Amino acid sequence: MYRFFIPSELIEGDEVFFPADLTHQLTRVLRLRQGDRVLVLDNSGLAREVELHTIAKRSAQGTVRATHQGDTEPRTHLTLYAALLKGKKLDLVLQKGTELGIVRFVPVLTQRSVLGSLDDLGDAKLDRWEAIIREAAEQSGRYFLPELSEPQLFDVALGEARARGGLSLIPWEGEQTHSLKEALNPPDAPRPTRVNLFIGPEGGFEEDEVLNAQAYGAHPVTLGPRILRAETAAIAAATAILYELGDWEPR
Repeated sequence: MYRFFIPSELIEGDEVFFPADLTHQLTRVLRLRQGDRVLVLDNSGLAREVELHTIAKRSAQGTVRATHQGDTEPRTHLTLYAALLKGKKLDLVLQKGTELGIVRFVPVLTQRSVLGSLDDLGDAKLDRWEAIIREAAEQSGRYFLPELSEPQLFDVALGEARARGGLSLIPWEGEQTHSLKEALNPPDAPRPTRVNLFIGPEGGFEEDEVLNAQAYGAHPVTLGPRILRAETAAIAAATAILYELGDWEPR
């Protein structure tokens, strides 16, 4: 059954109203008709099975026939602070990170980021990132949309992560000793339930950025002997964290 996130204000009791863009997808792309059913989510954790009964050119309406709570969200609250990357590489990170179970994304401007200023980011790019996250959440069966925060400077992101709490990790090719697995299994403390993962840009972090991250309480870790592309490192590290902390176990 097709899944769609829609704003909660479009749900009135047992009636669901579909906007023009979604109506086009329902009728022109998916070829759905009256009597067909879809799953509607409003980012509350509740899924509504909706039967379509009215379809016009620019709007559609349906009635809720069943509801259920979802159980696909990760136990680990993983925030990815991802450096801004060239082209559409960050698009891939947002898509796959959503599928894996990342809860929050924060684009970050670092010293080696190609983008010169956060002011160079247009609203169109942010809108595209939100659309990528929404479509990936629908495809992967999530019941909550990961949050996409406003892009931040690296120092601001470090301060925010410390204020929010949790274990902050910064994979870095200059770290040769401390592994990701060791960081997630501290000998004198329980396993973390909140993790802040910092991933650098093409070329990696500058050494002074890593030292600054340590001053904010972040732990440099190695991802192994091979050098990974930035987008690969983000996906690989997120996968390893969620696996190690038990979020790939059956419910």
